[in-house]
Amino acid sequence: MQRTCTVESVSGVNIMMKVIQHSVETLKIALISNRQDLTKNYDKYTEQERHLLEEGFHPGQPGSLFQPITVHSDSDWIPAHPEEPQDFESFYRDPYRKTPDASRNTIYIQTIGSFGEEGAQTDQYVEWLREYCQAFFYGLSVKLLPAVTVAETRCSFRVNSNSYNLQILTGDLLKFLEKRKPKDAFCIVGLTMIDLYPKDSWNFVFGQASLSMGMGVFSFARYDDNFYSRNYAGRLQKRLRPKPGDYSVFDGYYTPPISSTLLLRSCKTMTHEIGHMFGIKHCQWLNCVMQGSNHLEESDRRPLDFCPVCLRKIQVAIGFRIAERYQALLHWIEEDQSKASAQAKFQLSKPTEAFNTSRLWLRRCIDILGNT
Repeated sequence: MQRTCTVESVSGVNIMMKVIQHSVETLKIALISNRQDLTKNYDKYTEQERHLLEEGFHPGQPGSLFQPITVHSDSDWIPAHPEEPQDFESFYRDPYRKTPDASRNTIYIQTIGSFGEEGAQTDQYVEWLREYCQAFFYGLSVKLLPAVTVAETRCSFRVNSNSYNLQILTGDLLKFLEKRKPKDAFCIVGLTMIDLYPKDSWNFVFGQASLSMGMGVFSFARYDDNFYSRNYAGRLQKRLRPKPGDYSVFDGYYTPPISSTLLLRSCKTMTHEIGHMFGIKHCQWLNCVMQGSNHLEESDRRPLDFCPVCLRKIQVAIGFRIAERYQALLHWIEEDQSKASAQAKFQLSKPTEAFNTSRLWLRRCIDILGNT
């Protein structure tokens, strides 16, 4: 692995960045493997599919579909959390990874608390997430469980002593999800707009998962652009000290307005975390939705989709045709644009402006695959 250093000037301050460049041979082994059986399986891809996957051998070149990873600071994930890179072969022979089968082939989404100011808005937003997840993990069924309030989970909660916003305890939520998990579930994911904490000594956590149990819970609260502002509407009066078990504090509690950026960030986090349920570890090969992120700015730099190495992992786990998956994702982005004007009075329009880069990228991928 080679790291190329560049210097970028922002407001007169020089920032050292590192571009992680792998050799073509290293990327070939990561994608294809040297194992004869895995090489034979790779050869079963069509010529167009191999063309697409091998675009990743030359990242960052003019017109390339894939880009190298750029580390902007020591606070980014890769320098802060050294991990062994997971190539396709390592993924394939992992004895602990979970694979969907005929009896467990459904992803369940459990929403916790409010997702909008109005019931219709909440329902629509969650349905957009479900539809996106079903296109992303093409070939699996994605279902919504009936929404629950925070009170129904009986979870512990607190007011954060620094930011003065409400937080709920992840461990209690995972215990709740375990009881709610249907028998045909490949995994169950809890989603909430309320901030989370894993234990009293931690300030917050974006989410927590039990991969062995196929469960996770994740919050989108900090994806509100105003979360770190002193004027954040979710800040409570400093003197408020809710009693344990008094869930009335969550009645009418602030949730961020549903915007295109919030929808994009939610889709990205949801699919990243579910990707871990398949045994896919943090990506260190190319720019990829499976890259780790330590902070919002780093998360925003991640693309919405897989790099070729991680795409092969999920394709082998589920068995979809690559072109059909890309077409389903493109349809999710574009479907409202064609009918928005006709239905504007009767239905909320899906805010997909922030997905435009992904839309153009998907079109290029589909062109390479020949619309098959």
